[in-house]
Amino acid sequence: MKMREVILRAIARKITWDQAADVLGFSYSAMDRLRRLYRRRGYDGLWVRASRKTFSERVPFATVERILLLYQQKYPGRDARSFHEKLRTKHGIYLRFDWVRQVLNEAGLITKTPARPTPTVDSSSLGRNASKGVSPFAARSRSIE
Repeated sequence: MKMREVILRAIARKITWDQAADVLGFSYSAMDRLRRLYRRRGYDGLWVRASRKTFSERVPFATVERILLLYQQKYPGRDARSFHEKLRTKHGIYLRFDWVRQVLNEAGLITKTPARPTPTVDSSSLGRNASKGVSPFAARSRSIE
């Protein structure tokens, strides 16, 4: 589990800060310092490793906490898109959709949507070309005789 996932779960109150310290291998005092740092400076969860810079959109700790608690208490089970819309219209929180989705995902509140399965072709739906071994997806070209 990544460090930011553990911290977001602590912010969302799914685990305590002491449990987060145990998972990350930090002392309780170090985790308390980290929590105070987030409260003071805000949460800048998107970290660009190549440039070692934080994402430019730093969000206040209270806002992140409010978003996570709103999702858990008021809108459980909603997909990220509709929850983002509710944040904008009913709660006046204007953050990028990608940011909201990533925070919800890393906090363990939503899971990534699985990729769509590739369609399978049933041999009975191939019709007369099934016996000839012709793919139904092959280009239909006619030879001129």
